[in-house]
Amino acid sequence: MSFLGLGASPASPSGPVNQQAMQMALAELDLITDVFNKVVSSCHAKCINLRYAEPDLNKGESVCIDRCVAKFFDVNKKVGERLQQAGAASQAAGGVGSFGM
Repeated sequence: MSFLGLGASPASPSGPVNQQAMQMALAELDLITDVFNKVVSSCHAKCINLRYAEPDLNKGESVCIDRCVAKFFDVNKKVGERLQQAGAASQAAGGVGSFGM
């Protein structure tokens, strides 16, 4: 058996690939890739000197990157929670999810 049924034999009980599941998986992959690229870009700009003096990260750069990534995901989580709360409040009030706009 393969991921999302790709490569499965035609006689397999799983049947053809579910296109909706495939599109959802691709959208999730795009989202994860986008988040990764944002973390790398943001933390690299903040923590890494543009003039590379050493082939490896020094201790200060490593600590900075660890903190930067942790803060990025902490803020991302808090923003997601706030958006969910605003969406639930909007739906409870009979709105269409405009988040107060």
